[in-house]
Amino acid sequence: MTKTDFKKTLDAYQAKRGEFRVVEVPEMQYLMLDGQGDPNTSPAYGQALESLYPVAYALKFASARELGLDYVVPPLEGLWWADDMSSFTSARDKSLWHWTMMLMVPGWVPGELFDAAISRVAAKKEVPVRLDEVRLEALVEGLCVQTLHVGSFDDEAPVLARMHDEFIPDAGLALTGRHHEIYLSDARRTAPERLRTLLRQPVRRRPAGGDHR
Repeated sequence: MTKTDFKKTLDAYQAKRGEFRVVEVPEMQYLMLDGQGDPNTSPAYGQALESLYPVAYALKFASARELGLDYVVPPLEGLWWADDMSSFTSARDKSLWHWTMMLMVPGWVPGELFDAAISRVAAKKEVPVRLDEVRLEALVEGLCVQTLHVGSFDDEAPVLARMHDEFIPDAGLALTGRHHEIYLSDARRTAPERLRTLLRQPVRRRPAGGDHR
């Protein structure tokens, strides 16, 4: 059985270091779970991952078994925002951050398989504490700017500042939607300076002579 690896086949997962790329991201569906606070210290963050991954693998195995379509579980992704977005590019006060952690699910996987996967995980001896908060939801981002960041998460701020304050307005675009990160490296097994993270920002085209918001 052929196993699809979306990191290699999906154009929306392609980016280069030092290059800002404008890309049209198709509608995709994700396992999602929301939370708030510093991901390094918030118990809710660890609980979110512990709840998402069992469902993701249950879906992968069900897809292969029942649909004959196998795939590599895609990388962890996150939507991040705060009431004051400068906390991302200057202050970096992670305690103020809100997040939605996500794992992409192929479009061929129907909602019935998701429901069955939740039931399968719930029947295990150790049930993830936030399992009942996991949802399957479509995300429509459309036009986006993205780049590849290599290095620690705390070194992202200058890259985001250039993206938000220079490239996007200079390209006649304006920010819309939430900051999106795709974690191409396993942070548990990769040195901080070698982490590969795709940084994505949804945008819209500004009308000629329009505002920069």
